[in-house]
Amino acid sequence: MDQLGQPNSTASLSSPKSLTNPSLLQASGSRIHYTYGLHKRCSSLSGVCTHFPEDEDCHGGDRYFCSMWRSVGFLMNFAIVMEGMTFIAFLVVVLGGKQMRERGWKVLSAMLLLAGVIQCAGMALIAYLYDNDDRFFPGWRLDTSWIFCTVSWSAMVLTAAFISASAYLLAPEGGYELIPGEG
Repeated sequence: MDQLGQPNSTASLSSPKSLTNPSLLQASGSRIHYTYGLHKRCSSLSGVCTHFPEDEDCHGGDRYFCSMWRSVGFLMNFAIVMEGMTFIAFLVVVLGGKQMRERGWKVLSAMLLLAGVIQCAGMALIAYLYDNDDRFFPGWRLDTSWIFCTVSWSAMVLTAAFISASAYLLAPEGGYELIPGEG
């Protein structure tokens, strides 16, 4: 969890578990386990995780897949940058005094919403590839990184909505008022 209470999307970025296929059987009867992450592909057959996608993965008909997969990687990295900027904006708004709190919620909400939309777009691309690319045949499933990402962008969008709603629905922050008859 980050400082705003959001599930940390760096977990979904660094974990090689966006897509998993635990059901491949070898002739010997043992299972082969493959996982794809945004930047790594792991196999229980070799016991090694390799950089993904490699240049040799991106020839011919696979160029489309590689372009989409790299776009997801870019979107998720950009979302992490946006989340860092949102955290800094949060600190500025909270520590900036009454005027900053009264006006800063708009920027903070917009930044949260933008980061959430960026993550949602990346997650949607992974779901699209999962549904439409031939390499993901029955037995593959969306795994923990995809779930972390879903929870993260959902929490960011909800937080943006709650901040906006509270700015409109709650009474403005009042200053100190003199007690009648005093002063």
